[in-house]
Amino acid sequence: MRFTKMHGAGNDYIYVNCFQEQVDDPEDLARRISDRHFGIGSDGLVLIEPSDTADFRMDIYNADGSRAKMCGNATRCVAKYVYDHQMTRRGEITLETLSGIKHIKMIIEGGQVTAASVNMGAPEFDPEKIPVLAAGGSAVGIPVQAGDAVYTATCVSMGNPHCVVFVDDTEAVDIEKTGPLFEKNALFPDRVNTEFIQIVDGRTLKMRVWERGAGETLACGTGACAAAAAAVVNGYCRKDEDIGVLLRGGTLTIRWLGDTGEIMMTGPAQSICSGEYPAV
Repeated sequence: MRFTKMHGAGNDYIYVNCFQEQVDDPEDLARRISDRHFGIGSDGLVLIEPSDTADFRMDIYNADGSRAKMCGNATRCVAKYVYDHQMTRRGEITLETLSGIKHIKMIIEGGQVTAASVNMGAPEFDPEKIPVLAAGGSAVGIPVQAGDAVYTATCVSMGNPHCVVFVDDTEAVDIEKTGPLFEKNALFPDRVNTEFIQIVDGRTLKMRVWERGAGETLACGTGACAAAAAAVVNGYCRKDEDIGVLLRGGTLTIRWLGDTGEIMMTGPAQSICSGEYPAV
């Protein structure tokens, strides 16, 4: 099976072109291929497939084999893949995901895609739609008990569930201990991605993320969007301004549009290597 390993701000996945390849058991393949000692090593598996409703379809599986609905960094990498492999010659594509159709505009330099902007849609704060078991019509500023500590969190869906916690220092967070306490918390029926956010200034956030099914990753595109949205509703940042989200793997630029309510995400997309992996 041919594969290409790519990353967006350090969020790395194994990409398989299912126009040419067939994957019969993606859950098992994701677990095997993602192992950083016995596999290729990645945060998960992305299948690039034909679509009846968009230009292409993206199917994502986390490193533990669980299925993911959406990944912002992967959308940019898919756009780079299909353009660089001449599956399209247009600089804009639509991409079908389990969280709806995403519109992607590529940034092309020297005949290859180096970055892309993605319309990530509108953030959702309704607890039932995230989902989070919280009373009332909003998940802004709710208490979440994780272990012996109680955190004030803002929960938001960007096509997948996020729990944003503002902290004084992201480096002081024991994320290997705290992350699982959020991910598997009874408040989150579908588990949750957790972003620990440090406010640098009104247009800059520093972020660490614990992703459900993957653990700490170097970047999370939907998480950066969720963090920016949470920062706006909590009064730290403003709509219609670029917000730089500093992740361990790079920087993403997020803008929450006041007129449409949608969030735009811009960031890099890079290829690492291509090769062959045993089919069985």
